[in-house]
Order: sequence, then C-alpha cells, then structure tokens
Amino acid sequence: MFLLTASVLQEPIVSFVILLAVILIVPIVFERLRLPGLVGLLASGVLLGSNGLGIINGESETMNLLSDIGLVYLMFVAGLEIDIEQFTRTRNRSIGFGTYTFLVPLITGTIVGRFFGFDWNPAILIGSLFASHTLLAYPIVSRLGVVTNEAVTVTIGATIFTDIGALLVLAICVGIHAGDFTIVKLITLLGSLVIYMIVILFGFDKAGREFFRRSGNDEGNQFLFVLLAVFLASVGAQLIGVEKIVGAFLSGLAVNRVVGNSPVKEKILFVGSVLFIPIFFVDMGLLIRVPAFIRSLTDPTLLALTVAIVLGLIFSKMAAAVLAKLTYRYSWREMIVMGSLSLPQVAATLAATLVGYRAGLLTEGVLNSVIVLMLVTSILGPILTARFANELRVETLSAIEPTISAPTWTRQTAVLVPVYNPNTEAYLLELAALITRSHSGKLIPLTIALSSSSLTSSEMQERFDHSESLIERAVELTKDYGVSVSPLLRIDDNVAQGITRASREQRTDLIVMGWGRKSALGERIFRTIVQSVLSEAPCPVAVARLVRSPNEFQRILIPIENLAPRSIFALQFAHNIATATKGQITVLHVCDRATSPSKIAWIKSQFSLLTSKLSALNAEIQIISDDDKVRAIATAAQSADLIILRSAQRLMSVGGLPLNSLTAQIAPQIHCSIVLLGEPESVDRGVLLSSTLS
Repeated sequence: MFLLTASVLQEPIVSFVILLAVILIVPIVFERLRLPGLVGLLASGVLLGSNGLGIINGESETMNLLSDIGLVYLMFVAGLEIDIEQFTRTRNRSIGFGTYTFLVPLITGTIVGRFFGFDWNPAILIGSLFASHTLLAYPIVSRLGVVTNEAVTVTIGATIFTDIGALLVLAICVGIHAGDFTIVKLITLLGSLVIYMIVILFGFDKAGREFFRRSGNDEGNQFLFVLLAVFLASVGAQLIGVEKIVGAFLSGLAVNRVVGNSPVKEKILFVGSVLFIPIFFVDMGLLIRVPAFIRSLTDPTLLALTVAIVLGLIFSKMAAAVLAKLTYRYSWREMIVMGSLSLPQVAATLAATLVGYRAGLLTEGVLNSVIVLMLVTSILGPILTARFANELRVETLSAIEPTISAPTWTRQTAVLVPVYNPNTEAYLLELAALITRSHSGKLIPLTIALSSSSLTSSEMQERFDHSESLIERAVELTKDYGVSVSPLLRIDDNVAQGITRASREQRTDLIVMGWGRKSALGERIFRTIVQSVLSEAPCPVAVARLVRSPNEFQRILIPIENLAPRSIFALQFAHNIATATKGQITVLHVCDRATSPSKIAWIKSQFSLLTSKLSALNAEIQIISDDDKVRAIATAAQSADLIILRSAQRLMSVGGLPLNSLTAQIAPQIHCSIVLLGEPESVDRGVLLSSTLS
C-alpha cells in the first residue's frame, strides 16, 4: 500500500492537482492576513519543494514546462498592459524620465555588483535588474484621481522604455555569457535584435489586425492567434540567441493595440492570472533554500549584499526622480511620487533574475536578495505613493466644463432592454421607461432567439415561440408606462452579439441589462454576456440589480472617486431618475484620513461646482474621511434606495495577478438596488467587468 501511494505521488497529475490547490487557497489566506498573495505563492514553493516537504520536484519536466509557460506569460502580460496611447501623449518626457530611471539604477547596480566582486557581465546584469519597474501603485493614483497629473503620466509612460531597455541588457549579458565575447559577435547580436524587434513589433501588429478583421467575432481563434504569437516570438528570440522573455514582452507590445479592450484580452489575462503565472511564482519558491535564505539575512557578507541591493535600488530610483524634477521643474511632491511609482520590482525583475540565475550569471545570494528587494519595494512603493500622491495638482473643473455643458442625450432617447428573465424584467423595463419618458424617446424590449445549424425546425420554432412570449409579456408590462414601445425579436447565434447588433441597428443611446442573483454557473455565463456587450456596445450600458420598483427611488447615492468627465454621465443618469421620482441625490466622496482640510474643502467646492453646472440638479455633497473606502460606501448605502457605481474600473495586474477593483469589493456588501454604469468608448485600459460582479 505504501509503495502504491509513493508511485501515485510521482505521477505528474498529482503535482498539478497540488499546484491548483495552492493557487486557489494560499493567495486568499495571505490576503486575509493583509499580506501579498505573491508572498504566499513563494512560501508555498519553499514548503513544497525539495528544501521543504519534497512533495513537488522542481526539476521535473512537467514543472519546468509549466514554469516556462508562466515565465513567458508573465512578460507577455507586462507588455500587453502597457498603455501605448499614454506613452505617445507624453513621449518626449516619458523617454527623458525613462532614460534617467534606467541609466541611474543601471549604473548604481553595476557599482554594487563590482563592489561585491562580480565580473563586469554579471555586475551589469545586476544593474539591469534595478532598471525596470512594476506599476504596483497604479490603482492608488487612479483611485486618488491624479492620473492626469503630468508627473504621474510621464512615469507610467516611462515603463515601456525601462522594461525594453532592461530586457535588452539581459539579452546581451546572457549572449556574452553563452560564448566567447568579440566585438563582431556583439554587433551581430545587436543587429539581430534590431531586425527581430522590427519584425515582431510591426509584423505581428499588421498580421494581428488582418487576422482579427477576417475572423470577425470568432474569439476562440483570436485567442489562439495571440497565444501562437506569444510563443512564436519566444522561439524566435531563442533562435537569434536571445532569452525567450524578450520575445514574450515584445509580442505583448505588438498585439497591444490589436487586442485592445476586447473580450479576447479578458480571456488572455484570465488564463495567465489564474494558472500559469501563479505556477511561475511557486517555481520561484522551489528555488529558494531556506538555510541559504536565512544566511543571506544573517551572514555579514550576504547581508551586506542584500542591504546594498535594496538601498541601492531605492537611492537610484529616487535620484532619477530628482533629475526629472530638475529637468522638467516638477514639485518635490511630484518627484517623490515619480520615485515611489518606479520603485516596486516584481514582474520583469523576477523574470530576469530567474533567467540570470539559470544561466549561471547570478548567484543564489543575488536571487535571495532580489526576493527581499521585491518584498521591500512592493510594500514601500505603494505606501509612499498613497502618502504623497494625495496632494498632487490635478485637472480642475474648468478643464472638463465643455463636457458638462453638453448634454449626454441630445435627441429622442432610445433605450434597449434585453428581456430574458421574467423575474427581473418588470423592474428593468420600469427603469428604462423612467429615462425614456423624460426625453420623449422610445423603449425597445429585445429578445434573442438563439439559432444553430444543429437545431431541427421544431426546436427552432420552440425557441422562437418562447422569445415571442417574452416579448408579448414585455409589451404588456409597458402599456401603462406612457412611453413609445417598439418591441424587437431577433434571431442570432450569439446573445451578446445579438444585443450589440440590435443596438447599432436601432441607434440606441443606452442598454439596460439585468443582474440577478444566480447560481455560480449561471453567474459566470451572465458575466461573459455582460462583458461582451460592454466591450462591443456602441452606447453606455447600465447593469442593474433592482430590489424594488424604480418609481420608489427617493434616496440615490453616487460614490465618485475623482473629478473626471466620466463622472458626468453617472450624475446625468441619476438626475433622470430623481426627476421622475422627485428623489434626492447624494454625491459621496471618500478620502484618506491624511487628506488635509484645505484639500477636502477644495474637493467639496469642485463637486459643488460640478453639480451646479448640470441644469436643475439638486444634489447633496458629502465628503467622508476614512481609510477604508469600501466600509464607508457600504455604510452610506444602508440609508439609500439606489446606489450608482461605475463598472468601468481599470483592473491592474501585479505580475499578471489581478487586483480587485473598488466596485468588486463594494457590490457584495450592498443590499439596496444597484446600477453599474459602463461606457465602452471611454473605458480605461485593462477593464474586466467580470471582476465587479464577483
């Protein structure tokens, strides 16, 4: 029996099952302990590897394959999530700061390496580890509404420069290490890199656009095309003597614009974030030997190396920010924010460290020091950002007044309501009627009869009859609403595409969809439909979970994180409802406790001016100081009949592991009616509506 158990444990499938359990459970446990989930994955690798319980063999072919896929996927996601448009807007200054925050850390790291006895090649590689950075604190500046500050925008744009530069240095160092170094070989390597980059960045982009155009809405084939591009670029990099992560990162940049914010991008991020990238971090933990790691923190020489790497990184990133301040005349506060945003070392740094360690360029002491560096900077960077970004200069109301003065709906409003759930459609139609009536528009109840080539005539007729019964019920429900009703029954092979096609054909101004309390499987299916509609719809989408009649909405709460043009639509949406129900609107802003009284007064004045610009809008402005924004909003919602949240939240990944948006945390705690508003044309990059419904 013992022998049988031992043989079973050697099966690759057992290791995979254990990995799945770790990925599912450990990050959740660590996050509840207020520790990063990545730390839990690293710790799990240490515990399960040969240096711990010995359950997982880090040298097995299965583990090596999964880890390599995770490594490639990690760098691909890093390239995919870089905001190319933002880099283009501040190109010159982003390149300027990118040069500073690349060269200063590179030189500092090289000096550290040489001081501790490393040869020039590994010393320069250590310097390249300093040069890149991960935008770990982006959700903080987004929440504070200071993304429009030039210093923040420039820092975000500089990421593309630093990451490419660091990976190119890595490629050259590994290439030199692999053979005899000559000037001819170096020139050949650089020439190959230039040609390779041109082929990937321009060739893959063109091929991707053509393939996506020809494949239409076939998301499966589009997903496979992107995967093929990633691994083809990785193999191509190895063929010219460059590390595969360089190709993965460049392929992410190449398909960046092609993928955009489509559902395909959601699937790409989903596969990586829930499976392959976490396995990579577990594999990193398998490499850590506990005695050696402890020795790196206790042995005087190794401890000195760890301290030098950590302090050298912090000093060099802040020094680069100082140079940017002097060059572009930023304030001291902006300088600190630039330094803190570029401080965290996670994705590119860990990937490059693993490559250097496997190639024999970096020692185990450097590997352990980089793990410490990741922990320190991933904590210190966001803390500094939260502390100093709060008082940055931001876009004032005058900059968005043209948006305010122009009404959202300038003609007779057409509202499309897909009806598929008899238990929720009455309230949805009533909500749509409130908005339609105030603009003398028309209400369009829509049903989709799903068609398929495999269906028999009788089965298709049965589906058609069911859709007809739904549309007849919808017409019956709306007959007393006093609005023009134009029912529409559509035959289509896809629900989401049927909704968006109908919206385009009918030139609708708004789509109102239901959000019921479903089973886990039903909820997943529903999220897919909503995400597809949000990504493809030509107009705003309101996803509603209504627990009472919209005509009874007297207290409407609108939490607004920052002053931005996208906030206008939420206010106008609420205004339409409040006008019909004679309700009261409360605009809620939750700021950190560290926010100064003068900043709070300025925020309140700007929101008051904002609401006054909207004709006949009577709104109460409420400013709350609380570090727990979720708790503050949930508490305020207890006395509300309706809360309006934005579904269009930028979702950032830390090494490919997604961070839940504020909406995702609030929604489960709300017991009143909720409307999630999404505006596809102005949505931030990296949107995953599914996260707001989890």
